[in-house]
Amino acid sequence: EGQNIEYKSLKKAVGKQADLRSLADTCVCFANAQGGKLVIGIEDGAELAPEKQKISESDVNDVVKRLRDLTDGVSLTHSGVQTDQNGGQFFTVVIHPSLRTIATTTTGKVLMRIGDSCFPVGNEDLTNLASEKTAFQWEIIAPQKIRWEKVESKTLQDFIQAIKDSDKVSDFIKEKEPFELLSFYQLVDEEGFLTNLGVLWLGMPQQRARLSYPITVQYIVYNEKEEKIRKKEWHYHLQSPKELLEDIEREAVELTYSIELTDGLYRNTIRNYSKEVVRELLVNAFAHKKYTVSGDIFIEVYPDRMVITNPGSLPLGITQNNILHERRRRNPHLITTLSDLKLMEGEGSGYDLIYEKLAMEAKPLPKIESDFSKVSVTVYSGLLNPEAVSILDYVAKNIPLTQKEYIALGIIATEKKISTTQLAVKLQLLQEDKMAKWVGGLLDKNIIISRGIKKGTEYLLNPELFAQAKLGITPSLKTLEPYKIKALILEYLKYNGVAGMAEIAEKLPEVMEEDIRKVVYKMVEEGDLDTEGAKRNRVYQLPKKNN
Repeated sequence: EGQNIEYKSLKKAVGKQADLRSLADTCVCFANAQGGKLVIGIEDGAELAPEKQKISESDVNDVVKRLRDLTDGVSLTHSGVQTDQNGGQFFTVVIHPSLRTIATTTTGKVLMRIGDSCFPVGNEDLTNLASEKTAFQWEIIAPQKIRWEKVESKTLQDFIQAIKDSDKVSDFIKEKEPFELLSFYQLVDEEGFLTNLGVLWLGMPQQRARLSYPITVQYIVYNEKEEKIRKKEWHYHLQSPKELLEDIEREAVELTYSIELTDGLYRNTIRNYSKEVVRELLVNAFAHKKYTVSGDIFIEVYPDRMVITNPGSLPLGITQNNILHERRRRNPHLITTLSDLKLMEGEGSGYDLIYEKLAMEAKPLPKIESDFSKVSVTVYSGLLNPEAVSILDYVAKNIPLTQKEYIALGIIATEKKISTTQLAVKLQLLQEDKMAKWVGGLLDKNIIISRGIKKGTEYLLNPELFAQAKLGITPSLKTLEPYKIKALILEYLKYNGVAGMAEIAEKLPEVMEEDIRKVVYKMVEEGDLDTEGAKRNRVYQLPKKNN
């Protein structure tokens, strides 16, 4: 199952145990998103229909009729009875996206598909959902009535050739005639007129200017006092999205600056902003912009950070706390075209690539802010831990990892030590038991080690592995084991008598205060320390027998 498909047992649709209201909910979810398929007759966990399962055409028609009765604003079609390779039968209900209206159940429920689950849409989100419908429809309407044959020959041939040169496009699509190819990418409608999306890619400047809100960009550079020192604008609609992207990358020279890190006899050059991160953020701004609201895309470059802001909130169902995992397309046909032209990742938002590149360069993860009118993404130029770069570079060159493992390793190496709870927050995992996909391989390959159990588990780099690599890593008290922290505390109190928690933490600045607190509490519990005073004024000392 995924965002566009769900499987249901035949018992859910036919017979005494049928729950057609639940199936109607699913249909509404698909219709309010980007459509989908409801495959009926496949049991949970199975790949094929039950071998002896038979379905009549009248049952299929009755189910579809009942689903239409239980929903409003939902367009349904069905496949008829289909037979699996084992002889078992099933059928598929196709739910088309509701482009102009909000789909509901006849009882008034509004639901939406996000990922592989359905969620109710609250009153506060209804306006946003209605706005999303308009944005979705924007791509495929053709208000200017421009015949596709009127497109400049070079512009048309360049687009077709770029599609044919892409290894992300199947031969079946590449072999289509020009009109069929343009239709496939929704650049023309059935009558041969350029859609809004077609005008964006193939139109002349004056035609792009007549779009409601075409892509317009402002690039602004600030100094240390946040005073503007350079500005460049793209407001004249001269270029297609691909040409505009490439021109911005050429002009934005400040984004190509780099720093050098000494690595033994060598120097390691690291860009302030990875080329892949810049490209993905720019394309995301194009792809997820609301083309039905006014506003420029802003690229603001400060001495320590870059901020990209585009008009329109995050797509409904996506937040800054789940953007790494959820997949939701505001302009699906534009995204398909950008992806097939190899200008973007294509699988959702591309934030997994952004997280990977930033984590592997020991840089802060992106800061994302969204409200009803705009989305801002901030990426910082500085390194959190320059020493971690050598570690990550060594692993990348010697040990193959998955993208998830690279992201997790980058965070662990940068933090030096991190609890499973803290790591789950950074990875946007709602359940810590999903952590295995991110750190399991790192543990198996002895790249990291763990300490503690369950929610008390901590992850840190495996010192034995990096000792063999001879990277010259500077020791850190942050990764000290509890018994060593205990020894330091005992040694301090032995010579200084009585001390409060804040004073102990101040004298051991490299040790995490949380770790000091845990060790002190345990020492009190086990009788290794005596206490005096109430909580706020509590002090600790060695037991008199040890003084």
